[in-house]
Amino acid sequence: MYFIRHGQAGSRQDYDCLSDLGREQSGLLGTWLARHSIHFGQAWSGHLSRQRETADRVRRAYQLNGADFPEIASSACWDEFDLDAVYRGIGPQLARDDHKFRLQFEELQRESLQAGSSVHRTWAECDITVVRAWIDGRYQYHGESFEEFVARVRSGAKLLQDNGNPCNVAVFTSATPAAIWAAMALNLDDIKVMQLAGVTYNTSLTVIRGDREAVRLVQFNTVPHLDAPELLTHR
Repeated sequence: MYFIRHGQAGSRQDYDCLSDLGREQSGLLGTWLARHSIHFGQAWSGHLSRQRETADRVRRAYQLNGADFPEIASSACWDEFDLDAVYRGIGPQLARDDHKFRLQFEELQRESLQAGSSVHRTWAECDITVVRAWIDGRYQYHGESFEEFVARVRSGAKLLQDNGNPCNVAVFTSATPAAIWAAMALNLDDIKVMQLAGVTYNTSLTVIRGDREAVRLVQFNTVPHLDAPELLTHR
C-alpha cells in the first residue's frame, strides 16, 4: 500500500485545492513512479479536492509515459480530519479557558489575511493546541472525535481486503491518515500520530506491507521525486 500525501495545498482561506507547486509535485511523482515501473493494481483517493487532483495528475503522468494506471475509486475513509470544524467546535471553549491560545489565534487570523504570510505554510502553535485538545477529548464537541477519525481511516483495510488479489495499491490521502497507518504498524500512541503527520512532505510516499496477520512499515515520508529544496513543503 503506497500512501501518497497530496501536493502542496492552497492558503488557509482556500486549503482544499492544489497550489501551482502542488500540481508540479504531483506530476513529478507520477513521472518518477511510471519510470521506475511501479505497477498498481488498485488506486484509491479520498473525496477531498486536493487528494483527487493529486491522483488525477499522477494518473496523467503514467499515461504520458506510456504506462497503465487503474481507475481511481474514492472513499471518505481516506479523507483528512476537518481542522476548521475542530476550531469551530473547540476553539471558542479553549479561548475562554486559555488566554495564551486566544491571543495566538487572534494573531493567526490577522496574519492569514495576508496572502504572503508564512502562516499559510506552517502549523501555528495554536493549531497544535486545539488539535491536542481534540485528541484528548477535553471539551464537548459535536463533530467527528479523534477516536471516530482513527476508526474511519483504519476501516480502509476492509476496502483493500475486498478488492481482488494481492497487488500494489495507491492511496491518495493526507498527512494524518498516512500517519495513522504508519503508527498502527509501529504500535505508536495518538500523540506520535500527530508528530508523524507534522513532518510529512507533500506528495511523499509511505509504504505499508499488509497481510492477514499484520501491517508492516516499509517506507515513511520518502520523496525520491523531489530533488530540489524548493520542492520540499509540509503544508
